Amino acid sequence: MQAILLQGGLFHFSAAVLYLGLAAHFWRSRWRGAALDAPIIGLRWSERLLIALALVCHGISLFMALFPVDAKQMHFGFSVALSMMTWLAIAFYWVESFYARMEGLQVIVLPLAALCALLPLWLPGQHVIASANTFAFRFHFLLAMLAYSLFTLAALQALLMAATERRLHRGRMTPLFAGLPPLLTMEALLFRLLHVAFILLTITLISGAIFSEHIFGKALPFTHKTVFALISWLIFAALLFGRWRFGWRGRRALYWTLTGFIALLLAYVGSRFVLEVLLHRPA
Repeated sequence: MQAILLQGGLFHFSAAVLYLGLAAHFWRSRWRGAALDAPIIGLRWSERLLIALALVCHGISLFMALFPVDAKQMHFGFSVALSMMTWLAIAFYWVESFYARMEGLQVIVLPLAALCALLPLWLPGQHVIASANTFAFRFHFLLAMLAYSLFTLAALQALLMAATERRLHRGRMTPLFAGLPPLLTMEALLFRLLHVAFILLTITLISGAIFSEHIFGKALPFTHKTVFALISWLIFAALLFGRWRFGWRGRRALYWTLTGFIALLLAYVGSRFVLEVLLHRPA
């Protein structure tokens, strides 16, 4: 399997180089020197084209990592999960940038995506999913990955907001942070991400419970993965209810977002990391 993954190394490295090059470009053209005094602009067509090219390379490398032998066997582990989460997050960022200002996320998301694009080469997953060709599994899998990716973007947005808010309270607002959208705009984007991601996570949990026996050959097991997924769902449900009923915002909303994301990360990615990287077990 490692030899097959290495055959697709060109796409892994191409995606990583494009992501890093774009991150450096955005840093030079948006966040330093005279660019800080210039009006904030959205993505240029050439920048959108390069991001799309990076997404294509990353997508091809992901397909080769997921199906290294044939389309009937799917290899999905810790590194592929992280890589797919960031790929979907970048894809959503690319689409969302047509409708909303998302400055600040480029220099955070793109270097992270470069690292995750290379992870399947360093840590090829050995966990084989035999039921990958069933419609029920593909539906469940797609929803889960979409939810993960949107929660990843939301967590990164929350970190950016937390850093901005801290500098506001300290009265040391650097030009870099001063060029970001207003906190209210960033908060509106955060909760838009959370609402969509929460709906997807809810459908994921329901589909997992309904199709568990068909997908995995047994009723929904009460494992640590299930427990952490339910804990994450409860955290985000409480956050969205608090936002609707009590107007939660600011640091409280940021802390709840990050806590829910950590719980969700532990549900699958954390467990696969322990099994594959620490214990060297494929399943």
